Amino acid sequence: MTPTNRIKLSAMMFLEFFIWGAWFVTLGTFLGKNLSASGTQISLAYLTQSIGAIIAPFIIGLIADRFFSAQKILGVLHLVGAALLWMASESADFDSFFPGILVYMILFMPTLALVNSVSFRQMKDPGKEFPAVRVLGTIGWIIAGLTIGWLNWEQTNQLDLTFKMAAGASALLGLLSFTLPATPPVKREGKTTIADVLGLDAIRLLKNRSYLLFFLSSVAICIPLAFYYNFTNLFLNESGMKSAAGVQSLGQVSETLFMLLIPVFFIRLGVKKMLAIGMFAWVLRYVMFAYGNADANYWMLIIGIVLHGVCYDFFFVTGQIYTDNLAGERFKSAAQGMITLATYGVGMLIGSLVSGPIVDAYAAQGGHDWKSVWLIPAAIAAFVLLLFMLLFKDRNNADKAPENTSLTEANEINPLI
Repeated sequence: MTPTNRIKLSAMMFLEFFIWGAWFVTLGTFLGKNLSASGTQISLAYLTQSIGAIIAPFIIGLIADRFFSAQKILGVLHLVGAALLWMASESADFDSFFPGILVYMILFMPTLALVNSVSFRQMKDPGKEFPAVRVLGTIGWIIAGLTIGWLNWEQTNQLDLTFKMAAGASALLGLLSFTLPATPPVKREGKTTIADVLGLDAIRLLKNRSYLLFFLSSVAICIPLAFYYNFTNLFLNESGMKSAAGVQSLGQVSETLFMLLIPVFFIRLGVKKMLAIGMFAWVLRYVMFAYGNADANYWMLIIGIVLHGVCYDFFFVTGQIYTDNLAGERFKSAAQGMITLATYGVGMLIGSLVSGPIVDAYAAQGGHDWKSVWLIPAAIAAFVLLLFMLLFKDRNNADKAPENTSLTEANEINPLI
């Protein structure tokens, strides 16, 4: 890459995840405090991510891969997104907020794949060049959280400004996108089937009983995952934590560090132990949240947040590498599409539908009975872990990661924070 392209791609990646982190983390608190939304309504708002994840392959597979340059689609989606985010900041109630954020997430989720596509097409050696570019995305998410905490928007009920900040960054990225290196569509000929788009060609992997168990575990573990994404910021603010969004950025710092260590752990521990450690971390995290507070047990809240790196990397990134190894060259892309659709699409959708009513059931005067709330996803994660440990056996010798498994591969198949 030329230095100019490197700077442009780094700025693109920074803004992409700054935009998302600027409003997504504090969404539950914004809806609860500013729009008086219920737990069920908060979950519905987060459910838009799942809907976007389900629809995203169609936008990429049926449009971006065939008709238009990736950087131009990226620019248009972010310019439209900027307008939608600004409208969201002006919403007076949940009913006026929800339609706009639903359309926004349908447009935003495809951009996660597009920024990767634009980046890889400009690199001669992605293994060496991509990590330095992709890490700017995580830094962008962290900076967004620190900015919200520094400006004290959570304590002053000014979280509507998070959407305006994200809207400004989205408009900037939209304009920047048109200056990015040309990334024309690759597939100009031949038919693109629904099976191609959804990764259904890889469904044959489910004939392997151990992989089927992993697949079902991935969907099931997304139910407690939805509790974390949807309600952690609201929980921390109700618990009295100052600058909660900034403190939550420690989770992304942890994620980055553990991502770098994944290849080492993978070789030493293998698939089963890695996945089990990841699921156990979910149990431990929710127990920490259940018994933690902003006073004597503040340390428990911090541990629960920092465990994000283990929770996410050891299960999801490890699982994606496991899928990549098992699928073989022919079905690599299809397999990743299938597992992403199952987790961020179906799994998170179920989790959002389940978590909201549970939080509402434990609503109390001026807040919630968070101890009871968090013990439920802890129990779900523990049950999934127990079944996994009893039944999972890797019969394909795919639990040995290649020694050259890299951060690049993990990010290529895992565009989400």
